[in-house]
Amino acid sequence: MIARTIIQRRARTRPPYPLPAHLTPELARVHAYWGGLLRGGAQMPFWDDLRLTDLADLAGRLLLVDVFERPARFRINEVGSELSTAPVAGRFLDEVKLEAPLEYLASQCSATVECGAPTFFRAAAERAEIMAAPYGRLLLPLWGDGRIGLLLGAVEFG
Repeated sequence: MIARTIIQRRARTRPPYPLPAHLTPELARVHAYWGGLLRGGAQMPFWDDLRLTDLADLAGRLLLVDVFERPARFRINEVGSELSTAPVAGRFLDEVKLEAPLEYLASQCSATVECGAPTFFRAAAERAEIMAAPYGRLLLPLWGDGRIGLLLGAVEFG
């Protein structure tokens, strides 16, 4: 009974980091690729179906984030060359200072896992504190070992 109430409450609330009505062409392509990995009636693809080589032309703007439970933590598995010049691959998000276009990544990762659905973050150019070009970041959950264990991310600048 309590679980049903929580699920009903979630269905009525707007999740953080909602997808926009229209994604840019590159992000829409990554989202469509993710959707194309679905098996049968699954709500999200399995992580072992993911092949970054299928998106090779976007490799510089892709990232993979490992999801850990108890305690909940996130580790950058792979990061595209256009996303960070710092050595962040293999590091937990709480161990590194993340700057644009990876700012607020931990928060978005948490939201993606909690809602079990794609999320989107948009940073506008007028944000003086980051002094960076505007960008959008899409995170997509992947299932494996009975849980969400991997997030596929894509960033588009402009």
